[in-house]
Order: sequence, then C-alpha cells, then structure tokens
Amino acid sequence: MSERLTELTHWLGNLFHSHQFHLTPASADASFRRYFRVTRDNATLIVMDAPPDKEDSRPFIALSRTFRTFGLNVPEVLEADLAKGFLLLTDLGTEQYLPRLNPNTVQRLYGDALGALLSLQVCGPTSGEVPPYDARLLNFEMSLFRDWFLGRHLNVRLGEGTSALLDETFSRLTAAALEQPVVCVHRDYHSRNLMVTHPHNPGILDFQDAVAGPVTYDLVSLLKDCYIRWPHEQVREWVVGYHTQALQAGVIREEDPERFLGWFERMGIQRHLKAIGIFARLNHRDGKPGYLGDIPRTLGYVLAASARLPELAPFHAWLQSAVVPLLENTTKHPALAETPS
Repeated sequence: MSERLTELTHWLGNLFHSHQFHLTPASADASFRRYFRVTRDNATLIVMDAPPDKEDSRPFIALSRTFRTFGLNVPEVLEADLAKGFLLLTDLGTEQYLPRLNPNTVQRLYGDALGALLSLQVCGPTSGEVPPYDARLLNFEMSLFRDWFLGRHLNVRLGEGTSALLDETFSRLTAAALEQPVVCVHRDYHSRNLMVTHPHNPGILDFQDAVAGPVTYDLVSLLKDCYIRWPHEQVREWVVGYHTQALQAGVIREEDPERFLGWFERMGIQRHLKAIGIFARLNHRDGKPGYLGDIPRTLGYVLAASARLPELAPFHAWLQSAVVPLLENTTKHPALAETPS
C-alpha cells in the first residue's frame, strides 16, 4: 500500500471511529485526482484523493454547494481536509453516460443533460466563484495543440508561414468565442462526467474547473463528445432545439439559429484543438496513453467543421496535407480525412 493510500485509510478510520469499511478504486481522471468507493454498513460513499501540492480542492467544494442550491445533481461534500487533500462525497453511482448511450437511449439521456445544462446557464455563477474564460486562457488551450500534439507527438517543426497560419486561426476562434453571451461553463460536460442516476438524472462530476465563458462551449462538449460521435444532421437538430430553449429562458437574445450554429462550429474547433493537445500531453508528460485513441475522432471534428467555414479554408487545407498523413502513420487510421461530422 502506498504512503498516500495509507494516509487516506487512516483519515477515513478516524472519521468512521475505526468502524469497519472497505475501500476500492472508483476512477481516475486526466488530472492528479483519484477516487475510491468506500463501502460501510451496506452504503457507499466516494473519497477524493487530490494531492494539495497539485490540486486545489476549494473550487470543487464551493461549486458543489452552489450548484446544489439550484438543483443540479452533483456530489455533496460531507467531510474535507484541505491540508491533506481528502474529500468525502456522496456517491452518484457507477453508470456513466458513455456505455449507456446508443440510438435508442440518446434522446432521453441527452434530453436530461440538456435540461441540466440550461439550469446551469440560467442560474450558475458568472463572476466571483468562477474565473473568466478570457482570451489568454482560450489561446493557452489552443497552444497545447501546437506544443504537445504537433511539436511533441508528431515532431512537426513549424515554419514561419505555418506559425502565422496557426496564429491567425487561433485569433479568429478566440474572437468568435468572446462575442458569445457569457454563462457558467462546466468545461468538461461530456459522457464520462455525466452519470445515469435515478431519480434526478444526470449526476454531474468534475465541475471544479468551471469558468464564465461562451454559451456554446458545454453544448459542444456534450454533442461533439470526444468519446462518442453522432451524425452531423442529428447534432445540428439538437443545437437548433437548444437555441430555442436558451432563447425562451433568456440565456441568449440572438434569435438567429444560424449565427448560434456558427458559434457552435467555431467553439468546437477551439475545444477540440485543446483536447487533442491534452491527449498528447497526457501520454508524453503523464504516462497516460489511453487517450491517444480518441485523437482521430477529435481531429475528425476539426476537419469537418473547418471544411464548413470559408475563413478557415487555409487551415483546413494545411491539416489535410500536413497533419492527417502524419497522424495516419502513427495511428493506422486511413479513414480519418474522410470522417464526416
């Protein structure tokens, strides 16, 4: 047993006054956090292990309290030791959205998820508890694509012209993000962070990095999920339907669904460039290669969306000619360039 796990077990023993309990791994995420399921007296809880030198658990605690006040189904923090980095939480179960999603279930499950998202955007904080999703952060995230995916993973050395092309593309995407209405953004609202719960579906996890930012960001995370893909026309239908709901709820005032769809497309490219960079970084920096298999799907979104945006035609052409062949050589994914959105 590791020293960290020994300390965690001792902490729980003190909380439970040495009553017997059983500890099993629940999940790990893309950060330094780990989760364990605690079974005691035929009931279960979750304990989060977030090393304080690597993770700040205060936003999780504050946002859990806030989100629960307006009805989102997020874990309740029962006990916390910030000095040690341990949190004891209520358990939202073991059923992720991802394995439960299929053509027969998706309308119901996404209907619940979109309803919860609308509540987040109507009631969630846009100042104080959450930082702004500003130009600095948006550009930093896209730099992960340049540095970790192109530079480290594909070993691409960018010339002056290509660097200028990326700078221009990133600038366009940032401008499109910043012109959108500002709402509370979960930032990872996708099928691995949504739990199937009965009642009060969905359970929502991993919200500690929430920010105040573009209205379409979480919608992209859900409907253009890096881990599961739906036909473009179906996604478009969902987006237009959500636009109507957001308009009725006062989240947005822009009545043009085509403009909303344009925001959605450009936001998707920004998010997916970030995700590709993070997947590469997880492999090369953190020794977590399991996300590399999600890069072709995620880059497929970027290719398909950039093909539909005339101002990004040079970027799209460069991806097709310079990036796709390199990725195909590393992943044996010959159909990547033909993947529709």
